[in-house]
Amino acid sequence: MCGIVAATAQRDVAPLLIAGLKALEYRGYDSAGLAVLDDDAIRRVRAKGKVREMEALYLADPLRGGTGIAHTRWATHGVPNEANAHPHMVGRVALVHNGIIENYASLREQLQSRGHVFTSETDTEVMAALIEERIAGGVGLREAVLATARSLEGAYAIAVISRDEPGHVVGARRGAPLLVGVGIGENFLGSDAQALIQVTNRMVYLDEDDVVEITRDSVQVYGLDGAPVERAVHQSELSTDAVERGEYRHYMQKEIHEQPRAVNDTLEARIGPHGVLPNIFGVGGDELLAKARGIHIIACGTSYHAGLVARYWIEEYARLPVSVEVASEYRYRDTVVPDGTLFVAISQSGETADTLAAMREARRRGYLATLAICNVPESSVVREADLKLMTRAGPEIGVASTKAFTTQLAALALLCLRLAEQRGLERDRYADLCAQLAHLPRAIEEALKLEPQIAELAALFVPLEHALFLGRGAQYPVALEGSLKLKEISYIHAEAYPAGELKHGPLALVDEAMPVVAVAPNGPLLDKLKSNLQEVRARGGRLIVFADESAPMDTGNATGTTLRIESGGTFIAPAVFTVPLQLLAYHVAVLRGTDVDQPRNLAKSVTVE
Repeated sequence: MCGIVAATAQRDVAPLLIAGLKALEYRGYDSAGLAVLDDDAIRRVRAKGKVREMEALYLADPLRGGTGIAHTRWATHGVPNEANAHPHMVGRVALVHNGIIENYASLREQLQSRGHVFTSETDTEVMAALIEERIAGGVGLREAVLATARSLEGAYAIAVISRDEPGHVVGARRGAPLLVGVGIGENFLGSDAQALIQVTNRMVYLDEDDVVEITRDSVQVYGLDGAPVERAVHQSELSTDAVERGEYRHYMQKEIHEQPRAVNDTLEARIGPHGVLPNIFGVGGDELLAKARGIHIIACGTSYHAGLVARYWIEEYARLPVSVEVASEYRYRDTVVPDGTLFVAISQSGETADTLAAMREARRRGYLATLAICNVPESSVVREADLKLMTRAGPEIGVASTKAFTTQLAALALLCLRLAEQRGLERDRYADLCAQLAHLPRAIEEALKLEPQIAELAALFVPLEHALFLGRGAQYPVALEGSLKLKEISYIHAEAYPAGELKHGPLALVDEAMPVVAVAPNGPLLDKLKSNLQEVRARGGRLIVFADESAPMDTGNATGTTLRIESGGTFIAPAVFTVPLQLLAYHVAVLRGTDVDQPRNLAKSVTVE
């Protein structure tokens, strides 16, 4: 959510800042701006809408200078408009900010009582005013930022420049990501590595409450008390090719097709001919897992759906009780934590505010240990967890998550198998499940071959405004994920239900204008699902069934469609059946002409509550 890029260099930085913002567009935003310092003056350009609209203003009147900050904003305090867009300027200070300042109202009142007049509705301008006030009192930029940071409550990542200190940028973070890009004769700040990979692959990941000052030739990190601290420089493995769209029309389509490779990478060197390899969760991980007497999974959105699938797996094969909860709800209730409960946090970015806060709360509640399943190695969730398993999905640019979901399922399947083996799952059954998991990349490749048929089927949905998704057992979370994808990018209202719940209410909605999408792998619940679909058929509903190639399935009327999929087995079927639902949502959105990669009102990395 939101994006920060800052630079100090011997060359004009505005083109670098704009390129960095474009690399961060996937995060979601509704306005953009940049400010550049040169000749003791700060010049600024801002615009509501996309980066390209702000860039057009810049090109009409270029901003020259070697020090600058830039931002894409996703509105929280104040409507999306130019006045609320970042950077915010107060006196000699310009500032950009991600996050939410919870005590901004009281700070704003104090500033107003001292004569400050605000020009925006944002909490960000409060910080700029506090820093300006302190500089006016005689301290330098770094000291002013440190003092201001100590007065803030909430989450923030900021980058600040002052016309009194050309060549200096000061950043700070708490609860929102910020990192340093280390160059030669130039240094940078960014929300994530993708913003900076075009200029450097050497990164410094800041810890909670770090304050950093960069110049062209130096990087110095400080604790909130002002004392210097050391932070290691890491070589990023991210490549510029990884964030290019290539031959695909949209990033989402590219990322759907990257899933066989991404899942294979997630499984590589973690599962072998004889099963899951030891210590893939970190040193001492197997010993901690062996002590687990229950699992509590916390996540948001798509990651939450992955957790729901894992509940079915772990309870069936490892015979451990599992609860799965939305992170934003977990934080605000008084949870009972049975002895020996393992806390599992799932996050694509590793910076999801609610998930990160839930994990920190879990440390106070007496869990056995915390395990992070995540795609970003240097993220806060990963660094703060006791155990970790990286999903290796690579950069995911499209806001609607695809390969993050299937790689999370692959990682959770590894967790399930390790727990099941430790608890004495029959050897033949364990070997079969491992073989299914090893086959998953190939099964996803086969599912992708359905794309031409699904693209044709998508035309049915274009004039419609509602859809139902159905599944049973571990396919119910897959139905939830399918409905989420459709609503996210096509703006069609979609809901998902366990198929057995149809007669408890949703059946009232079914008619010839309501498509009903069902996922139907072969298995013990197939006959029950077929009975549920008969209820839809009897009421004239249009059935779209994704069925296992070995499942006896017939829509039974001229308005139904059945597409066959080789699931590869009941264990991996949830991951395989997810793929055609992703393709369906994608092609419906393309035909409806929506912004597939950056759907309205949504952000990729949700770093605020």
